[in-house]
Amino acid sequence: MSHYPDRPAPPAAPASFLPGPPLDRTRWEGWQRHRQTRDSFVPAPVVSAAEYARMSPRRRRIHDLHRLATHSSLPVQATPMSEAVAWLVRARIEDSAFSHKSGTRTGVMVNGGGAQGKTETVCEALAAFEDEWLMLNQQINPDAMPGTRDLLAPVAYVRCPVKATPISTCQRILDFYGEDHKGMRLEDLVRTVGTAIIEHATKVLAIDDITRLKLHREADQDVFDLIREMMSMPVTLILVGVGIPTSGLLRDGRRDPTTKQWLFPPVRDRGRSPNTHAAGQHERRFELIDLDPFSYDTPEQIAAWTAHLSGLEGSLRLLNDTEGMLTHGGMPEYLFRRTNGVVGLLEKLIQTGCRHAIQSGGERLSIDVLNRCTLSPTDLPDLDAASGEQPTIPPTPKTSAKRNPGRNTVFDDDGPTAESTG
Repeated sequence: MSHYPDRPAPPAAPASFLPGPPLDRTRWEGWQRHRQTRDSFVPAPVVSAAEYARMSPRRRRIHDLHRLATHSSLPVQATPMSEAVAWLVRARIEDSAFSHKSGTRTGVMVNGGGAQGKTETVCEALAAFEDEWLMLNQQINPDAMPGTRDLLAPVAYVRCPVKATPISTCQRILDFYGEDHKGMRLEDLVRTVGTAIIEHATKVLAIDDITRLKLHREADQDVFDLIREMMSMPVTLILVGVGIPTSGLLRDGRRDPTTKQWLFPPVRDRGRSPNTHAAGQHERRFELIDLDPFSYDTPEQIAAWTAHLSGLEGSLRLLNDTEGMLTHGGMPEYLFRRTNGVVGLLEKLIQTGCRHAIQSGGERLSIDVLNRCTLSPTDLPDLDAASGEQPTIPPTPKTSAKRNPGRNTVFDDDGPTAESTG
């Protein structure tokens, strides 16, 4: 029996929209949970204003929290730009994973500004590949040695630490597998990374925020050697970063004018007699692709932006009908001005606007409501400004507040003049 009979009874089970433990995709366990649950969130049901009014205060509060969770978890929508990136990533992974040859694997570099959806686009492509690969292999490692139970990790996803070095990058890769790397030198770390990739049957290694490796620092002069060493490993490399062409990571490469691919000298034997003929036959390749924001110049670009906004409308849970809320009138152009077509900024603006719309009781997104919403770098805390990952945020429009008319002073008595008081 409860000691507090006046309190409402707790629900039989926790609310379904509550988030689980923090998810870290840069660890094998966290990546597996992301892959298995990435489509499991159930948004709040669509409720009319009349149905909402009939709810008890407690039920309304729970529904509002579910709506908050829905607007904080807007689905990642495919864009024409992200679809091109996802296609190339999947194509390169599958070309290598399903090939029976032992030739050089072509990697992909995904370049783009901050908050443009590079990470989510790549992670979705990786997760979809792993789903299919595990299904085909019946959830087991077909190359496992008898008597062993090595971790099966078809995909390894890591992020470069801020102010990364080749050593810390290798450590992050080994952390994904849970491998011990204490006290290892760079040569040992690189060799252990190669062994881990083979033993855990990894087909694709994705390194996010790769441009945090800055070549102007003395500690990072081995960066390019590290990348070339990784190109020799039996794995497809997917490198993701901001401003890759100008980062210095490609300083020893050249871009083929016909294929538009970046070509790199192979990893040469550091001994006395490298085989230059073999080097010419086995150039390592990366294909560089940009994930750009939306544009708003041509009718086709405007239509693509409006279609994206229409998809967002279907995910909103406001009591007023959301159809046309983001796509009619001057709203599409306004939203583009506020975000420069960057999907991450758009998501944050819509999320904040929905909170204002719910709390004010207006239950509708409008330009007036969104003018009260500001965007700042603190809305994107996982992006490192020093590495150029923070996007340019347009200023918040100034609201034209009505001026209070001055008081009419025509009949004011200013009091006695100086002469009369003398």
